[in-house]
Amino acid sequence: MGFIKDIRKDLRSVMERDPAAGSELEVLLTYSGVHAVIVHRAAHWFYKHDHKVIARIISQTMRGITGIEIHPGAKIGKGLLIDHGSGVVIGETAEIGDYCLLYQGCTLGGTGKDHGKRHPTLGNNVMVGAGAKILGPFKVGDNAKIAANAVVLKEVPPNSTAVGVPARIVRQNGKRTLDLDQVHIPDPVAQEIARNRKRLAALEKRIAELEAIQSEKKNKEEK
Repeated sequence: MGFIKDIRKDLRSVMERDPAAGSELEVLLTYSGVHAVIVHRAAHWFYKHDHKVIARIISQTMRGITGIEIHPGAKIGKGLLIDHGSGVVIGETAEIGDYCLLYQGCTLGGTGKDHGKRHPTLGNNVMVGAGAKILGPFKVGDNAKIAANAVVLKEVPPNSTAVGVPARIVRQNGKRTLDLDQVHIPDPVAQEIARNRKRLAALEKRIAELEAIQSEKKNKEEK
């Protein structure tokens, strides 16, 4: 009964957040992200009851069908929406809270250096953009947003936005630096060029000042 309730919550989550979803029946029959989550819930049951080979067979079969790899050991809350989904990877010790949103190509992975808990924990209502990588056994707080293609290697506070490679916090607790909408995100290369231009302008100004002082000193000596 709980399994059916979880599926209904997953379907409602898609209907509420995906404008392309026409009906729950359409979502149930055609959305690969929903298929992956539903089958994961079954695989996770086998994993918890120590039928790990069966669990892995189920998860790997679904990976081949959907292109979404969710290790059966991962813990997933209610209402997860995996949008499009192809290339999504969720590691064994990853934990995902309620009503999170994952876009295609994102990874909840490890660094290869940790043992035991190796993968990230997402709080509730976390959004992970397309191609983003969250690597390591730390937490991403409730309501956090991870920009597309960001590489997150350390904890992200609640109500924050993380952008870049490596990711940095650009918004927290309503204090705006940038809005994140998958398109309007900062370009770290352009930002570094702008910083270098500012430093260069300051150096050129200082050089001009020194040259003026030197020229004035020389004129006085000639007189």
